[in-house]
Amino acid sequence: MIQLVRRAKKKDDQAFIELIDRCKGDLYKVARSYLNNEEDIADAIQETVIDCYEKIGSLREAKYFKTWLTRILINNCNDILRCGRRECPLEEAAQIRGESRELERCEFEEVLDALDEKYRIILVLYYGEGFKIREIAQILELEVNTVKSRLSRGRKQFEHMYCMEPSMQRG
Repeated sequence: MIQLVRRAKKKDDQAFIELIDRCKGDLYKVARSYLNNEEDIADAIQETVIDCYEKIGSLREAKYFKTWLTRILINNCNDILRCGRRECPLEEAAQIRGESRELERCEFEEVLDALDEKYRIILVLYYGEGFKIREIAQILELEVNTVKSRLSRGRKQFEHMYCMEPSMQRG
């Protein structure tokens, strides 16, 4: 990936396209942790790709490309939220008919969406994207110990909410 970043910095469009193609799933997951509306997610990702293309020359170290790209995406998601384009709740749970795995995934996402944003984004970056605690601190511009405590609290909150989920549905 480092070679692709170096080529993209030299305005190699094909290298840039391949970089974005490799990261698009990760970009979606992060945007989804902030926004529920598919149109807003698409807008945030599109703005991120444009910003990245225009500013890739300013990236100092190629090894931090994914961290840098994620920071741009988070800023764009926050801009969308600030502009009043609030996310809309998904009603997928009522529509899912099929495999229990799909239902479990939907329940998992509902619980994740119900978490406080400060915990949700850290859980997504840590477990979903595989970032290290130090990288998350850098991306979110937080202290390492803050990230550690939010990760711990987020895990506990998620576990508590996920274990309660079936009982809430029965009642």
